[in-house]
Amino acid sequence: MQAITVRDRDAGAGGLALTELPYPHAAENDVIVRVHAAGFTRGELAWPGTWTDRAGRDRTPSVPGHELSGTVAELGYGTTGLTVGQRVFGMADWTRDGSLAEYTAVEARNLAPLPSDVDYIEAAALPISGLTAWQGLFDHGRLTAGQTVLIHGAAGSVGSIAVQLAHEAGAGVIATGRSADRDTALRLGADVFVDLQADRLEDTGKVDVLFDVIGGEILHRSAAAVRAGGTLITTVEPPMVKPEDGRAVFFVVEPDRVRLADLAQRLRNGRLKPIIGEVRALAETPAAFAPGRGRHGKTIVRIVSDGPTEAGPQ
Repeated sequence: MQAITVRDRDAGAGGLALTELPYPHAAENDVIVRVHAAGFTRGELAWPGTWTDRAGRDRTPSVPGHELSGTVAELGYGTTGLTVGQRVFGMADWTRDGSLAEYTAVEARNLAPLPSDVDYIEAAALPISGLTAWQGLFDHGRLTAGQTVLIHGAAGSVGSIAVQLAHEAGAGVIATGRSADRDTALRLGADVFVDLQADRLEDTGKVDVLFDVIGGEILHRSAAAVRAGGTLITTVEPPMVKPEDGRAVFFVVEPDRVRLADLAQRLRNGRLKPIIGEVRALAETPAAFAPGRGRHGKTIVRIVSDGPTEAGPQ
């Protein structure tokens, strides 16, 4: 099968290459997915899991990418709840070969059924972004109706979904980003937009929950924007400052089959819409990882068409 692989930690996106690899092995409770579409995070080439397995052993050449949609090609021993040929979507494990391949092995618990009327491209944009947004807002931030949340990076892949979820939950939403993001953020449901390049974050007033996906100086300044007893959530790095009498939480998204199914239902009935940017072929993936790409929506890699598929290696 064909896959995108990386071998050299120091090469960055320039080290990505289209490679022929063996068809993957289905371990116990695994599913082999024939990947139709895949998503990736540009920063993952710096993640330890890209280079080593759970025991810390080198596992290069590694296949990056951790979001996928496709069909079940094979079930490992003991796998239940899914069937060969079924449409699925979800997250690939952080320390195993990922989704930028024609086939990949995924733990069954990391996948959810994909309704027949949900497009593979849209589904591949949802797992990490959707689960990160939900877990940040509600599991860690404990956001409820009537509260106010400030969402950094509101036009990005995570932030745009967070804005939609928070708005639907009945929260007041303050969105931040660049000036070009204003219309998008307001269209998605933000009540107020703050241009981080022109406006003062300190002038936003106090919020109950602040959700950060930027880090650095913006994260450090954000604690002051949270009311006493409020919550600061970030996906980037452990915060150095926390709100007065409040909480500061750094988290890494976790798979959740039940929540994935809920997000798919929201997508089906128009209550949620991921922002899709470029759609690339598998061979074009190295260029899609380049710095500066993907500022206008999430890049998705289309690996096969949406037509009928057959199980097993081709």
